[in-house]
Amino acid sequence: MSDVVHEHREVKRARYAVAAVFAVHGAVTGSFATRVPWIQDHASVSAGQLGLALAFPALGASVAMPLAGRISHRFGARTALRGLLSLWTLALVLPSLSPNLLTLCLALFVYGATAGMADVAMNALGVEVENRLGKSIMSGLHGMWSAGALVGSAGGTLAAHLGSDARLHHALAAAVLTLLGLVACHWVLDLQPTEDEEPPPRFALPPKSAVLIGAVGFCAVFAEGASLDWSAVYLEDELGSSAGLAAACTTGFTLTMALARLAGDRVVDRFGSVRTVRWSGVLATLGGLLIVVADHPAVAMAGFALMGLGIAVVVPLCFAAAGRSGPNPSQAIAGVATITYTSGLIAPSAIGSLAQATSLVVSFGLVTVLSCGLTAFAGVLRSGDRDRPKVGPPSAAVPDPRP
Repeated sequence: MSDVVHEHREVKRARYAVAAVFAVHGAVTGSFATRVPWIQDHASVSAGQLGLALAFPALGASVAMPLAGRISHRFGARTALRGLLSLWTLALVLPSLSPNLLTLCLALFVYGATAGMADVAMNALGVEVENRLGKSIMSGLHGMWSAGALVGSAGGTLAAHLGSDARLHHALAAAVLTLLGLVACHWVLDLQPTEDEEPPPRFALPPKSAVLIGAVGFCAVFAEGASLDWSAVYLEDELGSSAGLAAACTTGFTLTMALARLAGDRVVDRFGSVRTVRWSGVLATLGGLLIVVADHPAVAMAGFALMGLGIAVVVPLCFAAAGRSGPNPSQAIAGVATITYTSGLIAPSAIGSLAQATSLVVSFGLVTVLSCGLTAFAGVLRSGDRDRPKVGPPSAAVPDPRP
């Protein structure tokens, strides 16, 4: 019994450690996003050239994410995460050092590649901790990522307000976040492959199960990307609101998502992932309908809030389902991550192109239709008993340690 209790304590400690890793990962993103205007000026690129450059993080992530599983197999999960997370935090300094478009594109490709590999590694460990605890934690982990992004954004906003050079700001942020990441990684699970376990391929198409799960994630991330990038524009152009109110709408959407993710695990444990995603789709669809029919900014803001509430837990649950969908969790998670990153890449431009051809109202009509897909296809997240609430003492939920 003492061994079981010790194992349970180790897993609980690993849960807090991987939550800290998620927060560090998010803080890098927030630190970068707030200094994009400075980076644009420093590299002397136009708005169109900046848009091209900002496609490279997703391209780098899509190319590199399949490698994460092989790296974890080669070095072990803890060492792999320690190295990949450090590469990601240190890559924060590269974009601000870029003097022109070419170097900016290369820097953002590396930035995205390291982000994607660290993303896969930390989600795989999060799924393993979730399985050992026997209860949902993935929504909370992604909530910690959102909280980290908000902290990073706050720091970046302060640095920008003070007129700080982004090279100095990002060098200091990278140093602090690298140190925090190394400390957190010390306590994550140290998973090692078994002797007869074959290494995953360097590059492989995602398994069929991951494609189906990724399709659900695609719908959620498309709605997220559309809302983040276009909610303020929607309120200003379609409803004539002030710039301040429009910005508040985007902030409210982000906060709604963060709070819903932090509270989402209790809902998942109570109702299961399939029912949660189905009702999440209903909320997101209602939000989309409010946005489309809104004749006042307050109605549209309520719609965006409902949209954020509805899509918040979907991607974490997709990662969790992918990690339980086959014998190679890292490969399945990498497949889902690639699909969701692709959705995040194409969503803003797709919304803009459709709005130019028709209107933003029609664009968010498309978002509403995709939100319906969450309810329609939530069943692909089903995973047997893991989709039902767990009961019993904590020790009963802890399996034997890996060989």
